[in-house]
Amino acid sequence: EFSFDGFVKAFNKLAPNLRNSFMLVIPATLLSAVIGSINGYVLSKLKFRGSDFLFALVLFGMFIPYQSVLFPLIRFLQDIGLYGSIWGLVLVHVVYGLPITTLIFRNYYSEVPTELIEAASIDGAGIFKTYLKVLFPISLPGFVVVVIWQFTNIWNEFLFALIFTGTNTKTIPVAVPELIGEMGIFWGQICAAGTLA
Repeated sequence: EFSFDGFVKAFNKLAPNLRNSFMLVIPATLLSAVIGSINGYVLSKLKFRGSDFLFALVLFGMFIPYQSVLFPLIRFLQDIGLYGSIWGLVLVHVVYGLPITTLIFRNYYSEVPTELIEAASIDGAGIFKTYLKVLFPISLPGFVVVVIWQFTNIWNEFLFALIFTGTNTKTIPVAVPELIGEMGIFWGQICAAGTLA
């Protein structure tokens, strides 16, 4: 018979985990987008000695497998007192998101005419004022791409969420598999939980 009972039960069990996921995804996405935007501006428009090498180092971060840094990250988060918390996971996702957000914004800002930056400099704008008054207002397409990319990746990420969260800070991808009980699998509830997630 047609019933929403599975959705009701799944939502009642997963409501705290949904809240945890939003508490993780929103600040992590916004922070990585803003910092990546500033990085992209600095690396595309403020050419300095070693900027290309620095950009290559930042990009190298995209190719570091999650599994290879788990133990050092656990120790680091324990040392700063953020292990098992949402804010520790936010920090991890911001740092891991910086290479891709920097790449997207650097490529986006490299298409902006340098004459705009020079005109702002002639008008007396410094580095940060140029960013805020010239580049930031025309950055909406870059921010849309970065926010969609980061939000989706962080929301669906499982490994870091499994390792770095505690009992009360589990996110939705970690909580859904835990609905499988010892006495059997309630498929309606599991499928409803997957839809909610």
